[in-house]
Amino acid sequence: MDGQENEQRSTGDEAVPENDRARRWAFRRPRPEWWLAGLRRLGIVLAVLGVTLAGVVAGTYAGGHQGTDIGPFRAELSLSPSLGGGTTIDVPPLGSLQLDSHSGPAYLTVKLGSLDQGRTEKLIDDPASISRASQSAVEDVRAGVMRLGLKTLASAVLATLLLAGLAFRNVRRTAWAGGLALMITAGSLGLAAATVRPQSIDEPRYEGLLVNAPAIVGDARRIANDYTKYADQLQRMVGNMSKLYTTVSALPVYEPAPGTTRVLHVSDMHLNPTGWSLIRTIVDQFGIDVVIDTGDITDWGSEPEASYVGSIGLLKKPYVYIRGNHDSPRTAAAVADQPNAIVLDNSTTTVSGLTIAGIGDPRFTPDKETSPAGSGLTTQVADQIIGSGEKLATTVQNSPTKVNIALVHDPASAGPLSGTCPLVLAGHMHERQVFKLPQAPDKDPTTLMVEGSTGGAGLRGLEGEKPTPLTMTVLYFDQQKMLQAYDEITVGGTGQSQVNLERHVIREPEKGAPVPVTPTPTRGGPESPAPTATATR
Repeated sequence: MDGQENEQRSTGDEAVPENDRARRWAFRRPRPEWWLAGLRRLGIVLAVLGVTLAGVVAGTYAGGHQGTDIGPFRAELSLSPSLGGGTTIDVPPLGSLQLDSHSGPAYLTVKLGSLDQGRTEKLIDDPASISRASQSAVEDVRAGVMRLGLKTLASAVLATLLLAGLAFRNVRRTAWAGGLALMITAGSLGLAAATVRPQSIDEPRYEGLLVNAPAIVGDARRIANDYTKYADQLQRMVGNMSKLYTTVSALPVYEPAPGTTRVLHVSDMHLNPTGWSLIRTIVDQFGIDVVIDTGDITDWGSEPEASYVGSIGLLKKPYVYIRGNHDSPRTAAAVADQPNAIVLDNSTTTVSGLTIAGIGDPRFTPDKETSPAGSGLTTQVADQIIGSGEKLATTVQNSPTKVNIALVHDPASAGPLSGTCPLVLAGHMHERQVFKLPQAPDKDPTTLMVEGSTGGAGLRGLEGEKPTPLTMTVLYFDQQKMLQAYDEITVGGTGQSQVNLERHVIREPEKGAPVPVTPTPTRGGPESPAPTATATR
């Protein structure tokens, strides 16, 4: 019995330690699912974060674009991820402005596109609307940026949801990624909005052609303030043209005979929208048959400026144009696109019975300060300008029909045309001049009529104490296409609400206007002060 009991006890004693050892080993043994689960959770978090960031970036690039109207411009706003923030304003092809406008991981780009023709025509029709457009521009930008922010937010969240759905195929993880994308995008936009610095517009950094802008920003701001007052004055002036014409027409000085061809000579508009209002008034009330433009219709010849010429089509009259030194080939092409426009470049045309020859300025010098050819009539520049006059003279002489009027932009080009035609029209000087060219042997006399600036020299015309007057001339041709008389119209010559018209009657049309003879520059010869005094225009 004792042996059996001892055997049983021994068996039990041996069994118990084995169970205890098994239980103790079970507790001591490491459980890999604990730390593996932790790593798995961390991996999921990082994956969700990575997918979210990728979705936010992709969504921002894909949907962070918004077109908006800023005054007469069509602009494209876009957002992109950035560590430092800021804003770029692109003004193609002139360059860009860099603004330290805000902080935060969002960079704003504003690209000004073309002018909207409809809104531009409204600005031209109503000079007061220029002020309203400038006042509404700030609200236009604010509304555009708000729409851009909402669109970017929606695009970032949607892109993240799609990317997370494809990556995880798990509703919960996709929802977490979408919520995180909403927080990141909204937080970034909120930080940018909270750190906006409006004063940054006063300290821009310029790139491209706009590097010349800082030198004129101060004047431009003062000019903008003065322009509103001046535009109001011009609006009253245009309204008084009806009374003026009625009074002048009653004078028994000159009565246009039936069959008279009326030509309106304009020049150097330089983007002044008020000039179009004045031109339309004269065209309507003086019964103009043809409008002649001797160039510089724009300032820089850029693509946005090309929309300015859209008012040519509203005149409903033939519009003969030559390019000035501020007009680019793109400007000339924009003019040529108008249904009633004729662009001459060493060529001729016949309009309303008048045969007209013209050539564009051989230079393109929108910036007179940096362009070597725009700093004065040097010998090299004089040869270039005179050379264009010689080309046109050859074209006039070879014309199958007699040329009645020749067109050049710079009066320095007119010398070679002496004796080839009775009348040469020019601009460029921003100052009206009428004189005869030195008469060639056995040739008929040639009169040179230099127009002032129909646009009052644009903004630069307001830099002085008094604005540059707006000038244009109405030319009267009889049935034989000889110049019989001309009316010199001046608007705002004293900076007040004043319109002046001087009528000049030519008693002997075969001899031309009774004006003095003034020489023009010649190759290798002395420069003439009269036609070259302001050759830097």
